[in-house]
Amino acid sequence: MTHSSFPSLSPEEAVAHISDGATVAFSGFGNVGAPKVIPRALAAMARKQHMKGESFKIRVLSGAASGVDIDEALAQARAISWRAPYQAAATLRKQINRQEVEYVDMHLSHVPQTVSSGFFGKVDLAVIEATEITPDGRVYLSTSIGASPTYLKCADRVLIEINRFHSPRLREMVDISTMAPPPHRNPFPMLDTMTKFGWSYAVVDPKKVIGIVESDEPDYIDPTDPPDDISNRIAEQVIRFLFDEIHARRIPEAFLPVQVGIGAVADGVLAALGKNPYIPPFKLYNLVIHDPVIELMEQGKIVAASGSSLSLSSDALKRVYSRMDFFVPRIVLRPQEISNHPAVIRRLGVIAMNAALEVDIYGNANSSHLFGTDVVNGVGGSGEFTRNSYLPIIMCPSIAKGGKISCIVPMAPHIDSNEHSVQIVVTDQGLADLRGLGPMQRAKAIIDNCAHPAYRDYLYRYLERSRVGHIRHNLRECFELHRNFIEHGAMLPGLDLAELSSS
Repeated sequence: MTHSSFPSLSPEEAVAHISDGATVAFSGFGNVGAPKVIPRALAAMARKQHMKGESFKIRVLSGAASGVDIDEALAQARAISWRAPYQAAATLRKQINRQEVEYVDMHLSHVPQTVSSGFFGKVDLAVIEATEITPDGRVYLSTSIGASPTYLKCADRVLIEINRFHSPRLREMVDISTMAPPPHRNPFPMLDTMTKFGWSYAVVDPKKVIGIVESDEPDYIDPTDPPDDISNRIAEQVIRFLFDEIHARRIPEAFLPVQVGIGAVADGVLAALGKNPYIPPFKLYNLVIHDPVIELMEQGKIVAASGSSLSLSSDALKRVYSRMDFFVPRIVLRPQEISNHPAVIRRLGVIAMNAALEVDIYGNANSSHLFGTDVVNGVGGSGEFTRNSYLPIIMCPSIAKGGKISCIVPMAPHIDSNEHSVQIVVTDQGLADLRGLGPMQRAKAIIDNCAHPAYRDYLYRYLERSRVGHIRHNLRECFELHRNFIEHGAMLPGLDLAELSSS
């Protein structure tokens, strides 16, 4: 490995270059590919500064979720003042919802342009995990690409954490291209999930590199729960619908690229796609490549996968590293401005399947905020795929908290994907095809097919009590279910939950 041109630093020596109030951009996307020993040393330094009564907080950028060593460790050290564009850490989430940390939740493909245009101000330092850096500034990234190429370009100074755990052959999967500023952008020559038109490395001005820190640690991915009965029922609805679309020739027999979010519902859909003999082998055009993708690729059901990170458990990543001759021709890792680019999503005709917290009776979907106030993680890439895909599908359970919450509501208090983008809504109760339907037809389709029977009468009464217009709403009562839950612990306080749970 050719690192001798750059000083070798301890983690403590590295973080001495980070000052209070700095904007620091970390690599990381899908909780992988992020530096590990440097942010832990930074959290320790922040604690020492606070014990001395001195202020120490930084502004944190990443590609997307960056994992426990950045968001969780720094949040526990109370070292974050501002965060963008996405997070998935329990402690940081609480600090954001108490407004102790300013959080900018945004579409992931917008991040590189926003940073390079200077809208976030100066990036003082980039901390990037890699498998190698060459003297002339070629940086071979590890398990995520994310926004790292942009951060290496825009940051005033750079620290590189070389992680010896990861296979140097990761570069064979990588395709890095950055976008020129408008109005000088040319169309991407991307006609297939596996198209490559860039480089296997990111670049940095060697003069900006402060030094190299060594590590040898795997990524830490929390195991996901297996799909439950509700997730499996949602998956059955989706598979039946897709088969009908193939039969009606609205989807070609060879199928279309698929994008699936993460979580139990998404895993259930992927598993169902893999098991169904009437769904042909397909390609994945995704944000992250996670464990179910590797399993289906080994089975021959997924023939190619594009994403911005290998967001894999330790066991799955070891399987990939042990069979690189098999996986390299089947996987491409890209910057997030390419993996989530609207033009590419639309050109490839992606079928997008994403989860929501709740959907209102007209098809507006909330995927990020509880009761319109408390962020869970963020919008991530779901909005970009829902808005631009050939067939956008939104999935959620019909009820939550044992029936205390209906996930089909009169009006969503926060909207990430609106009714103009959402075409299909699926719950464990059924599927509503909203294509070509006006507002009242949409409302009836969602109530009849997607709402839990215990809430259907309430939702129809809401429509009857609403002011007549193109879209019917009762502004006095549109959030009554949410207010009931906050005040009484259930959206319908008189509902027999014992009977509901047994039905």
